[in-house]
Amino acid sequence: MALKKKSLLKPLSKLPKSSSLPSLPPLPNPPDTQELPLPVSTLSPSSHYTQLVTFLKSQLSDHHPLSPQTLLHFFKSKLHHHPLFTHYDFHVFTWAASIDSFHHDHSTFFWMARSLASSYRFSDLQSLLAFIAANPCPCSQAYSRLGKMEDALCAFQTMMRLIDGRPSVVVYNIVINGYVRCGDNDKAVSFYERMVRDKVTPDVFTFNSLINSYCRSSKFHLALDLFREMKERGCSPNVVSFNTLIRGFFREKKFQKGIQMAYEMIELRCEFSSVTCEILVGGLCSEGRVSEACELVIDFSMKGALPAGFDYSGLVGKLCGNGNAAKALQVVDELWRGGNAPSLIACTTLVEGLRKDQRRGEAFKLMEKMLKEGMVPDSVTFSCLLQDLCDAVRTTDANMLRLLASSKGLETDAVMYNILVAGYTREARRKEGEILVDEMLDRGFIPDLATYNRLMNGLAGMPLHRRSSAINR
Repeated sequence: MALKKKSLLKPLSKLPKSSSLPSLPPLPNPPDTQELPLPVSTLSPSSHYTQLVTFLKSQLSDHHPLSPQTLLHFFKSKLHHHPLFTHYDFHVFTWAASIDSFHHDHSTFFWMARSLASSYRFSDLQSLLAFIAANPCPCSQAYSRLGKMEDALCAFQTMMRLIDGRPSVVVYNIVINGYVRCGDNDKAVSFYERMVRDKVTPDVFTFNSLINSYCRSSKFHLALDLFREMKERGCSPNVVSFNTLIRGFFREKKFQKGIQMAYEMIELRCEFSSVTCEILVGGLCSEGRVSEACELVIDFSMKGALPAGFDYSGLVGKLCGNGNAAKALQVVDELWRGGNAPSLIACTTLVEGLRKDQRRGEAFKLMEKMLKEGMVPDSVTFSCLLQDLCDAVRTTDANMLRLLASSKGLETDAVMYNILVAGYTREARRKEGEILVDEMLDRGFIPDLATYNRLMNGLAGMPLHRRSSAINR
């Protein structure tokens, strides 16, 4: 996120108040209390506030975005020698950490620690050490992402020597996940065991990384053992934990166990994600167990467990592809009544499936419901349905559907008009057909007088030349 000049004041409002003035040469015109009013939105502006903001704006506003190197240069060459603001370096350091696009690195950590120690600001130094311990090591994280695990481990060891106490679980997780990404499961487990020896409590992200590693290395039985250990240690599994194991069960062709784990999620009140349902439905359908997938989705919906964003168009497509559009319609109706509305893709797929199975009446009702719910289909699907209705001597229904679609934003094109006019011609409904031909004329869909006469002649049984002047214009 770029650091704009005018936006510097906004992050400055996040600066905390100073704990107490450091025991260094006093600032000119010190405040009445030991609490110095730094840029906090609830405080009244002071001369120090205004000067500090102006100073920061003048020195940092040209850097897009702010980087650790830029901040370190500012500390060394500008703030350190300033007669008024030299003691507020830690507050600027804290403010910088609150900017989304900025992350401190070892250079800013080291400079800040040395500055606080040399000026005997031990309270702020303790806060800095707590901050370092609670945040991931930036070098270790970068090395892990690049797969340079020896360098990541070296950075981890360096940080261990720098901080007073144990690193947070986040730092251990970075190294463990790095080994997992590199496919080195043994070293990931070994580092986990070191973590336990260091008396750092693993969290759900620790276990998820290792469970995923076991599943990827075809050691599913060890993944299950770790899942049990996870619960024994009082760490509650989350949706990622369950998704990984369900996928593992399906890979092992143990479908019932995977489904049982999904129901365990419901019992533990662990909400499904769309990914959970995609694993279950996709896995069952790929094995030809489409009916079982339908029953599962409907049951989840009845239990209120089906995620609102789950798109079951894949299941609908599988049913329609198997020539079972009637079952697909039943599933859609059931889920829709339960509050799980289908996507536009699912509905369009179902309309095409019903048309293919010659179920025109049901396709018409579904399209009508879609439009009333604000789902506007593509013009090709809609035109094909209009043609089906006209072929079934239901041109009036087709035109009514066209008017409803038009009110929802689907423009009637020349193809739709021609389908409807042809339908009215076959049904000998002259009046309704003429209205449509006049609409076509007004909208420029009739290129010449001959076309106009042909359409009207078909409806009336004789050539008509009215409105020819409008056409010629």
